[in-house]
Amino acid sequence: MNNIFPEFTGLKTGLKAGLKAGEPADVDALVARFRDRSATIGVIGLGYVGLPLLRTAAERGFAALGFDIDGAKVELLNAGGSYLRHISAASIAAVRQSGRLSATGDFSRLAEVDAILLCVPTPLTRQREPDLSFIVSTTEAVAPYLRPGQLVVLESTTYPGTTRDIMQPILERGGLRSGRDFFLAYSPEREDPGNADFATGDIPKVVGGDGPDALRLACALYDAVVTRTVPVASLEAAEAVKLTENIFRSVNIALVNELKIVFEAMGIDVWGVIEAAKTKPFGYMPFYPGPGLGGHCIPIDPFYLTWKAREFNISTRFIELAGEVNTAMPQRIVEKTVEALSERSGKAMRGARVLVLGVAYKKNVDDTRESPALTIIELLERRGAEVSFHDPFLAEIPPTREHPQFTGRRSTPLSAASAAGFDAAIICTDHDPVDYKLLVEHSKLIIDTRNACARRDLAGDNVVKA
Repeated sequence: MNNIFPEFTGLKTGLKAGLKAGEPADVDALVARFRDRSATIGVIGLGYVGLPLLRTAAERGFAALGFDIDGAKVELLNAGGSYLRHISAASIAAVRQSGRLSATGDFSRLAEVDAILLCVPTPLTRQREPDLSFIVSTTEAVAPYLRPGQLVVLESTTYPGTTRDIMQPILERGGLRSGRDFFLAYSPEREDPGNADFATGDIPKVVGGDGPDALRLACALYDAVVTRTVPVASLEAAEAVKLTENIFRSVNIALVNELKIVFEAMGIDVWGVIEAAKTKPFGYMPFYPGPGLGGHCIPIDPFYLTWKAREFNISTRFIELAGEVNTAMPQRIVEKTVEALSERSGKAMRGARVLVLGVAYKKNVDDTRESPALTIIELLERRGAEVSFHDPFLAEIPPTREHPQFTGRRSTPLSAASAAGFDAAIICTDHDPVDYKLLVEHSKLIIDTRNACARRDLAGDNVVKA
């Protein structure tokens, strides 16, 4: 691959200046390079977190070099394309043409960058325990090319202690020391794909460092990339911030899911209750029920803390109960569908034709990670249903860890005839482009888990809220 950055032809910063292991790095000089954007930023992992960060760094004037083991991604980015729907190819092409963005699979080029930002997955094992294999393997790939004067930042969500206890020993194996030769920090990603109001550069970054120099450097870097930095006391505090944010959401979603069940038994519409409650200008924040949790963060992150808490003999009952409530929602949606089919048409689930609307984990994105819709499809098929799906953002279901059997299954076009041909339609993801009026007019039965029909003033005896 041709090197499009002329300044990469010789190693920069510490090595170029003649620094050797054991000789203190020039923190002031690196801070200055971050502030005047003459530094080079390396981002490892060019997915939903890494690619927006890489593009934003380039747009802010940095030379930005992305690293990924997926050769297809590297090739597409270097051709000025994009593989994420919410990251336009035009925006990638613009920074490519400016000469500020490039991608590679050659990790030896890490020696060329001043800051190394790790944006790799942190899933759970099948036993619901933290899977740090991506962090470990990526850190081990970084270590041989780590040189004096570099800043290393982990952005992946994880439990407190990961950066210090897992990453730091690996990076120090070669004799370099954190806080003297290189600088280690943690800054949790806060991406929200599909959110038109908050892109990467608009969201404040929490930063924790291994010592004051690392914190100062990380703040200087992110000050030049995002709207504001929020320094905290330690690496562990920064790691805890991300978990707190997502556990807060998980617990409140579980609460409103439980309220939905209670109010439904009382004949009360929870959606109307929420709309009225949110008119209170203080002391209340609206959360909405749904078919379960999806995405890479909220269904997973709480378990990172519950696992770590056991090390201190602490039981996180509240967090675990929220997880139980949210995890049970797909099964409840299936039961609601079974009940409605029986009551409305006398039809059993076995042999029934069911359309699932939306397999992305949230509206207006093409991301299926941890999507409850996939669990609902699996549960329906276990009961003998014939299940199809329609998703305007996904022509087919991509490979997933939990549901590999659905890989390649293609979206069914939505029309009056196709809607009428199903015994039930379940709205799992309320994508805006879906023709809900057509759906209400032609479907025999609609199970609406998102209140999508009522929000569009569409009503009918065939619509059941769930």
